[in-house]
Amino acid sequence: MSTFCFSVQSDAEPGVLPRVLEVFALHGFVPDQCHATRCGDSGDELVVDLQMRGLDHAAAALLAKRLGRVVAVSTVLFSEKWQQCAAA
Repeated sequence: MSTFCFSVQSDAEPGVLPRVLEVFALHGFVPDQCHATRCGDSGDELVVDLQMRGLDHAAAALLAKRLGRVVAVSTVLFSEKWQQCAAA
């Protein structure tokens, strides 16, 4: 099991953030980290960055696919976060 990072870009609409979090909640997950930023020239875009531990690649891919189906979401990126091992 690994930590996966998700980046979700959408229109800055009031209901987007709870709908993004709902994708995790429906699967019984609570993200370890969540950060939302309004951006764009007129603040009309929203970028939500999330991290979730304890997922395998298949579960992360499923979450990313479902995040992409959220209304107003335009882009979803996800990647596995590699952690360095301490020297023995």
